[in-house]
Amino acid sequence: MSRIMRSSVQQIFVFAALVGIYIFFMFAAPNFAQFSIALDIVQQSAYIGVMALGATFVIATGGIDLSSGTGMTLVAVMAGVFLSGEWMNMPLGGGLILVLLVGGALGLANGANIAYLGLPPFIATLATMMVARGLALIISDKASISIKNPGYGWIANGQLIPGVPNAVLFFILLAVVAAVMLNKTLLGRYALAIGSNEEATRLSGVNTKLWKMLVYVVAGVFVAFGAILYSARFGFVQPAEGLGFELNVIAAVVIGGTSLAGGRANILGTVVGALIMETLKKGLLMMGIAQEWQFVVTGIVVIIAVFVDNLRRRRAAAA
Repeated sequence: MSRIMRSSVQQIFVFAALVGIYIFFMFAAPNFAQFSIALDIVQQSAYIGVMALGATFVIATGGIDLSSGTGMTLVAVMAGVFLSGEWMNMPLGGGLILVLLVGGALGLANGANIAYLGLPPFIATLATMMVARGLALIISDKASISIKNPGYGWIANGQLIPGVPNAVLFFILLAVVAAVMLNKTLLGRYALAIGSNEEATRLSGVNTKLWKMLVYVVAGVFVAFGAILYSARFGFVQPAEGLGFELNVIAAVVIGGTSLAGGRANILGTVVGALIMETLKKGLLMMGIAQEWQFVVTGIVVIIAVFVDNLRRRRAAAA
């Protein structure tokens, strides 16, 4: 079976899983079949899904990013600093640019530590996770920050298309951008090449250190976009939140078919993976299942996804 055909089969399988889960909850959870619930699932998936788009590039290189959850919180806190009247009260456009730069800076720190200092991705991003969490608490003085800029709230809650929140549109738009970047640009091609065989890629003349660092910068920018969608929807930032979001991000990527070993990535699969995670969360909540059991189900789903990925790689190696 060719690589393209295997990818197509994987996409069909993941999408079928989403449909199957949704149909199950239509019968198991009262009122789950309402259109408003489906729209809410997509809207709730937006910020995790957008961060997962960036994480797809990282995992494609064979790396990992544990800092996306607390990094998102720090970026959201900085959005409050830049745009709130009690703080800097900047114009919306300038504030958003600075927010994206903060996200890119976090990614740059991760990328430099991994590519140039040679730190393992797990350790480097774990350190960034703790630094980001600490800075978010210090800057906010452990207090929630309200973001009352009306234009900022419109980013997530406005409706360019009547009945469809802007968060959904931005999620779709950024997914298209990520797909183009992965499949049509040097960044995506080199990310996959590094994940497949970094040494061979380096010997072919590619500056693997530079491109690996740029991958983490891009992931940081996507974290910033996720932070904007998250904080814009609710209008405030809780500096203690975000811890654990990185697990949902990684789960969405892995469930979507991107290999933890690197060398294979699927943006559409990541989008569907994020929808699967949120559908499970929403369905279990509407069934009255305690949040503790939601974590259990999520963990089981991740284990299954990783097992399937390992099984697929063994079969591909044997073919």
